[in-house]
This record gives sequence, C-alpha cells and structure tokens, in this order.
Amino acid sequence: MSQHTITSNRETVASYERIARDYAESTASPDGVGSAALRRLVVAVPPTGQILEIGSGPGWDADFVESFGPTVRRTDITRAFVELQRGRGKQAEVLDAIYDEYGGPYDAVLALCVLLHIERDDTDRVLAKVAAALRPGGSFLVSVREGVGEQWEVGESGSRYHVVFWDGDDFRARLAAAGLTTTWAARSLEDSDEPWLTVLATKTSDTTDENRNESGAE
Repeated sequence: MSQHTITSNRETVASYERIARDYAESTASPDGVGSAALRRLVVAVPPTGQILEIGSGPGWDADFVESFGPTVRRTDITRAFVELQRGRGKQAEVLDAIYDEYGGPYDAVLALCVLLHIERDDTDRVLAKVAAALRPGGSFLVSVREGVGEQWEVGESGSRYHVVFWDGDDFRARLAAAGLTTTWAARSLEDSDEPWLTVLATKTSDTTDENRNESGAE
C-alpha cells in the first residue's frame, strides 16, 4: 500500500471524527434513492436475517433496516460514530474495511456512502472480503460516486475528504470479478453535481475460499 493511501485514509477518517455529530444531525433520515435501495435490501433478506453494515455512521440506515426485522451488525472505522451510536443505546464496533476480518456468513452486507473513500487499489480487496462474508445467494448493497479520477473535497467545516470516482461499468465489472452479480442499480444526484451509483448485487456462487485467498485472509 502506498503512503498516499495511508495518508488519504487517515485524513478522511480524522475529518469524520471531527464532524460526526454535525453529520449525524444533517443525515437524520433516509429518503429518495437511499430509502428505496434499503427497502430492496430488506426484501432480499429473511425477516430474521443477519446484515453486516460497513461504515454505519450515525446508524440511521441500520435503524431503518432493523425496523423491518433483520439484525444489523453496526461497524465504522470512525470511533466518534461508534460512540455516538452507543450513546443512543445501540451496539456498534470499530471495523477497518480494508484490514479487519468481517466474520459471517451474513445474509447481506450494507455499505452506503463508504467505498468512495476507499482507494481504488484497495477496492478489489474489499469486494472480495464482502463476497467471502456472504452466504451463497446473499446480497450486497453499495453506493459509489460516479465520475472519473479522484480528488480531495473540502466540507463546510473546512475538513478534507478523499473521494474516488467510478465508471459504472467498471465498478459493476469489479463486483462481478468478486462473484457478485448486479441485480439492480440506480443513479441519483445528492448534494453535488456528481451522480451517485447505488447497486444491489447477489453472491451467485460459493466463492468464499477464492475471495479469502485474494483478500489475503488465512
């Protein structure tokens, strides 16, 4: 891993540590394509399903999903988000999507507004770990920013966030290479001019051993 990757990840996480409470207040309820996507995920898993959420943030998406029955394992690399959720009486834990093991198998993995901060060179590793953590037939709901290249963005607080943009076809091809077949996708504009791509994919075969090898797991 390059020094650029380490620096960009650390600075982005540090930025979220500083603004976690403000972020929670500004994202208090899922709506639009986010809500529609979460409903599709709920339909795809059993009512008592087990879901891993990567980058749970304040936990609003997990609250929404759990209102339908499934149980969500809430994780985030940002400790301030984990503490915020614990303060709300939720169980949450610190998890680094690149380096930590995911456990499982799960009926679904949820990662909205997370992979845009994962370096391009680390994305295949993360997708392989997602596939390894899913049961055969399990679902993966993920969103990324569409576009070309990567850049630093500055929020209202003055904090910087490193953002990676994806071509939709390229990202779906990477999902397929990890053993995840796209079953639904939607594009939407949020607070910026760049569109978001939200994808629901299914693990179509038992690729657990292959993906564990690719991700470097024992």
